[in-house]
Amino acid sequence: QIKDSATSTRDVLEQHFSDLKGTLKKLLDERLMCLLQEVDVIEQESIKPLDECQKLIEHGVSTANDLLREGESAVDGDVGQQNEKLCNFTKKALHIQLDSLPEVPSLVDVPCLSAQLDDCLLTILKNQIFRHGTVASRPPVQLEEFVEKPGGILVRWCKVDDDFLAQDYRLQYRKGTASHFEDVYVGSETEFMVLHLDPHVDYQFRVCARGDGRQEWSPWSVPQSGRTTLVPHEWTTGLEGYSLSSRRNIALRNDSQSCGVLYSKAPTYFCGQTLTFRQTVGQPDRRDSLGVCVEQRNGDDSLQRDKAVCISTNGAVFVNGKEMTNQLPAVTSGSTVTFDMEVVQLGPCSNEGGNFKLRVTISSNNREVVFDWVLDQCCGSLYFGCSFSYPGWKVLVF
Repeated sequence: QIKDSATSTRDVLEQHFSDLKGTLKKLLDERLMCLLQEVDVIEQESIKPLDECQKLIEHGVSTANDLLREGESAVDGDVGQQNEKLCNFTKKALHIQLDSLPEVPSLVDVPCLSAQLDDCLLTILKNQIFRHGTVASRPPVQLEEFVEKPGGILVRWCKVDDDFLAQDYRLQYRKGTASHFEDVYVGSETEFMVLHLDPHVDYQFRVCARGDGRQEWSPWSVPQSGRTTLVPHEWTTGLEGYSLSSRRNIALRNDSQSCGVLYSKAPTYFCGQTLTFRQTVGQPDRRDSLGVCVEQRNGDDSLQRDKAVCISTNGAVFVNGKEMTNQLPAVTSGSTVTFDMEVVQLGPCSNEGGNFKLRVTISSNNREVVFDWVLDQCCGSLYFGCSFSYPGWKVLVF
């Protein structure tokens, strides 16, 4: 573990600083190009009026030279031609202004370019670079517990660095020896139910955290393997009033007028486990039910019957068809209803039945009721079920 993590850390550091050097070179090249372009623009804009002034002066000097040569020719010519040449020379001289110059920019208005480079940038970069990056000898959070669930695993983690103030956690997993981890949860809780896992298959998990007010994530925890041996809960197919998801763990009460109890595909709930329903609500009815039962029974329109315990959507609790005095809050959208059971008395089992007592805890909206459920037969596993009179109800079971 130490050698593997050290090798991985070296690779990460080398790759990061290699990328950083490439990015810094690119930024410096871009800044240099920008400054050189500024020099070009200032040079071109400043030199243009001076070039025009120089052209005017050169043109005036050239004209004066031509006139001078013409005057010399008029003086040196024949007497007969002198009058005509002198006349032309005089006319031309009157039209040429030899005593004026174009306006020349003053010296203070002429740009003189220079590069202003502040050496404090190197000091700032040096200080930032020397503080950039840290090497942690251990991550601030570690995986703590894996709890088997039907078709899933409840993953719990904890902080191992008391000085680390965690704002968010990030849980990832991968199947077997897959090469890449994928995010499964990001949030502030310290546990998460990972669903849709195949039974008897190893999965690897890891978790990291983000400090309060920080953007970067901490190092990953040591990856750990977990598996579930419990088959996923599934609703049974074929009941006209309900539509199921592809994994058959979500049931939607559709618009069909047909009513009845939708049961689980098999008796997959065992004592000692937690059975959880999470629902989206529709119009409630007093005969609605969510619960567990000993056996499937066709013809019933609710689990409010014998050999079943359930909660109605208005919060009423029924045991073997009888309503209890204690009542839970009404079921709301996004809330969960959980059933926990444990054997408290196991009487002699025979063909005629026996005294079998289960301690049942039903929880809903941070309230719970606890009671003993007496059965006349031993039950190693139980069915779960639901019934709704009106469409719009959707129930996820896990």
